[in-house]
Amino acid sequence: MPVFAGVQQFMEGNVWWGVNTGDPAATLLGALGFIFFTWFMWPFWIPLASWVLEPPNSRRRPWMAAMSVAGLAFGLSLYVPHLANPDWVRVTVNQDSLAYEGTMILDYMMPRWMTYVIYLFLIILPPLISTYYHMRWFALTIVAVVVVDILFLRYAYISFFCLLAGLGTLHLIYIIARNKCARECPVLFA
Repeated sequence: MPVFAGVQQFMEGNVWWGVNTGDPAATLLGALGFIFFTWFMWPFWIPLASWVLEPPNSRRRPWMAAMSVAGLAFGLSLYVPHLANPDWVRVTVNQDSLAYEGTMILDYMMPRWMTYVIYLFLIILPPLISTYYHMRWFALTIVAVVVVDILFLRYAYISFFCLLAGLGTLHLIYIIARNKCARECPVLFA
């Protein structure tokens, strides 16, 4: 996950390069790479990773599997239409930060705030209901990122959310480096 967050931030660097050089093709390609992670991968990957880590006999696994499938469908519905309609991808600079706004297919079915609630549900709930203490703490890290983003960084929330979530992966690096997983789940990590 930390590697994916790094690649996502690299893609945003390409967006900045395209914006600063006036190259709309570079901006679009960077933005499509960035939103691949934002809209497609995270709502699917976080529930899937939580499911993989959960013990085989856990009653929480079916819920995590269901959220993985829902995250896959949700992510595809958010991302794929942008490939077919690149004009839906709109990147602007707002207060020296990138703002990703534009049309989403789900805008035709529900208010945007509902899309955001579903997204947050899919990335927070699976680690929050995990059997493992360190996963629940990671869910709380995501909640803290969301709160900071909403309270202070609303003008470019998608970009800042992904940056802060990328920094939040430092928590995962801490978990891995301190071998916290092996203490809680020796079957997988010993």
